[in-house]
Amino acid sequence: MTDYNAIADSPVVRESPSQEITEGKYRILFVDDERNILQASKRIFRKESRYIIDTAASGQEALAMMSGEKYHLVISDNKMPGMVGVELLAQIRDRYPDTIRIMLTGDSDDQAVMGAVKEGAVYRFILKPWNTEDLKATVALALEQYELIQKNKTLQDELGSQSNRQKALDKLSLSTRSRLGELLHSHGLLSEAQIEELNTLRQNRKTSVLKLLLERGWVPESTIYQVLEQETTVESVALPQLQVDPQVTSLIPGQFCERQMVLPLKMLGKRCLLLAVADPTDHELIDDLRFISGLEIHPVLVKVTDIQSKIAAVYGEKQGLQPAQNLVTVMSPSPDAAEPIEVVIEEDEDISLERLLRSTKEPSVIELLNALILEAVQHNASDIHIQPREKIVVVRCRIDGVLVDKIKIPSNYHPALVSRIKIMAELDIAERRRPQDGRITIKTPVKIVDMRISIIPTINGEKVVMRLLDRNAPIFELAALGFSAVNLDRILNLVSIPQGIILATGPTGSGKTTTLHSLLQHQVTSQKNYVTIEDPVEYYMDMASQVRVQEKIGVDFATILRATLRQDPDVILIGEIRDLETAEVAFHAALTGHQVYSTLHANSALDTVARLLDIGLKPYIVSSALTGVISQRLVRKICGQCRVSTEVAPGLLHALGPLFNTNDISFFKGQGCRKCGRSGYSGRLAVHELLILTEEVRALVAKGRSTADIQKAAKKMHFPSLLEDAVAKVHSGQTTADEIYRVLGSQIIE
Repeated sequence: MTDYNAIADSPVVRESPSQEITEGKYRILFVDDERNILQASKRIFRKESRYIIDTAASGQEALAMMSGEKYHLVISDNKMPGMVGVELLAQIRDRYPDTIRIMLTGDSDDQAVMGAVKEGAVYRFILKPWNTEDLKATVALALEQYELIQKNKTLQDELGSQSNRQKALDKLSLSTRSRLGELLHSHGLLSEAQIEELNTLRQNRKTSVLKLLLERGWVPESTIYQVLEQETTVESVALPQLQVDPQVTSLIPGQFCERQMVLPLKMLGKRCLLLAVADPTDHELIDDLRFISGLEIHPVLVKVTDIQSKIAAVYGEKQGLQPAQNLVTVMSPSPDAAEPIEVVIEEDEDISLERLLRSTKEPSVIELLNALILEAVQHNASDIHIQPREKIVVVRCRIDGVLVDKIKIPSNYHPALVSRIKIMAELDIAERRRPQDGRITIKTPVKIVDMRISIIPTINGEKVVMRLLDRNAPIFELAALGFSAVNLDRILNLVSIPQGIILATGPTGSGKTTTLHSLLQHQVTSQKNYVTIEDPVEYYMDMASQVRVQEKIGVDFATILRATLRQDPDVILIGEIRDLETAEVAFHAALTGHQVYSTLHANSALDTVARLLDIGLKPYIVSSALTGVISQRLVRKICGQCRVSTEVAPGLLHALGPLFNTNDISFFKGQGCRKCGRSGYSGRLAVHELLILTEEVRALVAKGRSTADIQKAAKKMHFPSLLEDAVAKVHSGQTTADEIYRVLGSQIIE
């Protein structure tokens, strides 16, 4: 017997699909009959090294230039002598469909322009006179559109090639003819009636004769193997002892191998493929595979059970053929898991959603991702973590602020899962070395969810974190946020002040945005103009004009805020103060009669003043504009159905400090029930710390006094600290001492 394992393998060389534009410069053509417009266009983009700007004074000149040069983007005026812009761009669409087309016009109601947009001749139009920043942003978006179209064309071509190849292989199932039935009939093992039934079944089922024989049980497998060994000249081998080269398995799809009981093993030299077959009498099948692959085929006879096991091992490991339902998982079954998840692209894209997603349409991966998202939505998770480890991939959901393991999947699912997420978020599926961020909107049977995608490379592969934001989440009433009676009265007084800035502080995920929207919603009236500036928009308010930050095109908090101040606002909500520029504009707005809400990362209400000074604000500005600070943390609530009184370990009480070391506090916990998923917790509430700038506190801030001095003044007004509010919520049975320790940590510093 030939030792096929000893034969040196030769790598299979495949040509990767070409991609016209990956990196480099873009060529842009401006067309206008006014010379000053063309000169201004060049000046705008002269500092952009990745753009090559050409100009043409007429439509005829533009077409002549395009006949000898490839342009990625054409921006044309409409009203020109001779050939107008609409006609020019329509011809460019017909001759050069890949080129993105933008129209310049002085009349947005021009019927010809709008008709061109509807017909697809124009990607979008820009009104004259244009805003320089808007023009730059539009050009950048248009070129992103170009790249997206090219990538999807490449993916579509690959898919078409694979589809044609699969169709050709499917035809083989009908056209090939095995002699196995006649061979067994000649040995007296099959009757003529069985032969006729076998031929009828084969035409209807599109599967191999050998597989049909085994299904019917007419001839034992061992007998068939002995007959083939005796009657054919094909060498038999022990398949379990052979190693399969992963490079050659892509030559024949796994489904075809399973149906026809063939398996590519390795290359013998450069032009010969070693092919395991369970039925070597099907000469037409082998000849057709030789034609399709372009390789010589060297068949070897193997046992049916051996080839079935090998196909399952090779294609199952490589392509994740096992269904998602067979995964080892702790995820609860859901009747909605098979429901389709609709991905909504919010931008005006010419590419259909079906084409965007088609390249990764592997049903098992789609079902898995759908199930993950639906599971997270049904449990009100705020984040989904897909974390590759050495041998498995762990998917965790952050539920009520705590990460919970939801599913463990084989590592071979990871590349396809990440690729599908990238395509849904319109990220670069080929980039695996750099972090990427994206957004998608998911429509589930339960709700519509906005998702922020973050992907970073790790030593075990790319880790994905998806932040889930419920688009239709209700805005809470102030009374439902967990404020104590004293703090709630003070908050209501703050909200009634028509000017000044109120800050919500705390770490990421502490509910700051939720609190601010509740403040904004309180006493909302049609007599005021409300504007929110957010990244992203987490709550939707009909009464407010909501603007989303898009830093990729230079639309940041400070830029939008300056523009907002020209919109005659009464109340402004700023998602976050991140830098001095945003802080200066926000505090200036508060000083000029606007009511401003915003968030800031600070450890406590008192630390907020020091944080603002560290950013660069002047002390007198802070003291004049700042009216109040709400510092908060989120803790899990005890489940109301299984709450019982309990004792707390002395060590935990000691770590929580003197406020907890008293006999006056009652402690509770949740025993765990079906409603809370046996966790003992259900939902979350906030613990708060409130600082109101009284006249004494303002004077200290204006003088730049220390945090300790400000704290002494705040204590005179009896403002409860975070820990004091936490003690009250523990005593009332709303949360546990363990939860306070998890969120606030030890209060003992020794």
